[in-house]
Amino acid sequence: MNGAESLIRTLVAGGVDTCFTNPGTSEMHMVAALDRVTEMSCVLGLFEGVVTGAADGYARMAEKPACTLLHLGPGLANGVANLHNASRAQVPIVNIVGQHARYHLPYDAPLTSDIEAIARPYSKWLRTSSAAPAIGRDAAEAIVAARTAPGQIATLIVPADVAWTDGATVADVPAVPKPPLPSAETVNRTASILRSGIPAALLLTGNALYGEGLIAAGRIATATGARLLAPYPIARVERGVGTPNVQRVPYMPEQAIELLKDIRRMILVGAAAPVSYFAYPGKSSVLTSPECEIHALATPGEDYVGALQALVAELSLQNRKPVLTEKAERPPRPSGDITLGGLATAIGVLLPENAIVVDEAMTSGRGIMAATIGAPPHDWLGNTGGSIGIALPLAVGAAVACPSRRVLCLTADGSSMYTLQGLWSMAREGLNVTTVVFANRTYAVLQREYAGIGVGAPGPRAASLFDIGKPILDWVHLAKGMGVPASRVTTLDAFAKAVREGFEADGPTLIEVPL
Repeated sequence: MNGAESLIRTLVAGGVDTCFTNPGTSEMHMVAALDRVTEMSCVLGLFEGVVTGAADGYARMAEKPACTLLHLGPGLANGVANLHNASRAQVPIVNIVGQHARYHLPYDAPLTSDIEAIARPYSKWLRTSSAAPAIGRDAAEAIVAARTAPGQIATLIVPADVAWTDGATVADVPAVPKPPLPSAETVNRTASILRSGIPAALLLTGNALYGEGLIAAGRIATATGARLLAPYPIARVERGVGTPNVQRVPYMPEQAIELLKDIRRMILVGAAAPVSYFAYPGKSSVLTSPECEIHALATPGEDYVGALQALVAELSLQNRKPVLTEKAERPPRPSGDITLGGLATAIGVLLPENAIVVDEAMTSGRGIMAATIGAPPHDWLGNTGGSIGIALPLAVGAAVACPSRRVLCLTADGSSMYTLQGLWSMAREGLNVTTVVFANRTYAVLQREYAGIGVGAPGPRAASLFDIGKPILDWVHLAKGMGVPASRVTTLDAFAKAVREGFEADGPTLIEVPL
């Protein structure tokens, strides 16, 4: 068995059975191994940013790692933006990168680069395999590293000669260490804060925002009056009818400060204390009140669900039912001219049960979360690292992980141009993704950011840098050119019809909404 086959078989034995890839010459022996190891599913992306973003979406929904397979340093560099987002999402990914054969490196061939230097900022675990007999062990350790709480990127660099050399074996994958619980003292201190009656909030992340973690948090909020919050850069939250209601901290600093102004105790469950994305002249970066004290119930790497359940026990709330989002009568389907409020209401009316919403519509889609709070249960995935171009790849990965669920991808024309190749992967895999492109033909978020720095209105040259409408991007033709049926809608009635048909379709669809 050569090193490449050892690598792939060890990954499969360790539960990593999906590979998102854009390979090249140095990875051909691994591609050949994928031919032989049919237990590994392979999804091709036409750009490495699609590959890495899809691995992120897969991990968020499958709660286990996929692997990537990338071509040398340039291929890795193409995927780094969405590796940045994945690292901020704290998801497990086994990131495999090919390398030149070791004896070829001294010749400084055109694609030679310092792959470890490129990978290091986003890899909690990083190794270059040194020999075929060791590659199975390397793969096993990468799996464990990726799955170690809270989830992280493990990058394994595989020289071509290590991949093609015989003498390798399949390695046993060690048990993944269980995340530790916070100390009893920490739990007791947190319980005392909540008993005090001082206005408090739980800021949740990771698996505290869905499943058993969210139910435990809901019990605590019901009994103590603490508010449940999630950071704006949210990896995944379970919401809708029958779930505890969690408020997302707004992106805009002024709105976040208003939301948080009365909180005097912020209890962190895996999250960082809320700060603004950027610095603004004369404004504080901290979003909480100066009178707010920050306490950590669980730090990154600890057991978030276990910490919340320990707090439930300390407060004797095991039998307390959480207050859940009540079933709401869906509003009438809106009609008439396109408005942002009407678009949000239409989605709230039509969102199917158990859907997955991928959201990167920062400007046009801002009201959609509020409009879907009374929709059937669903998951909401956001951009965790701020690097735009994640929506389409994230939707690919989520749909691959959950083929029986409908995915609604909310995106914009500017950010989607970073990774529009994701549409091709949706078509190739026949994924049930309905993509809504809000086409405002501008970088609207940059217009707003420019207004916030206090330098006045942009002049013609500055304004031109925010304008992406010359020429107009034709999303219907772009999508159809990649095999995705598409339509352009100009009324709310047409939008609702297209969304409903998308949810009923077999395979992907795209709806362009000119604004």
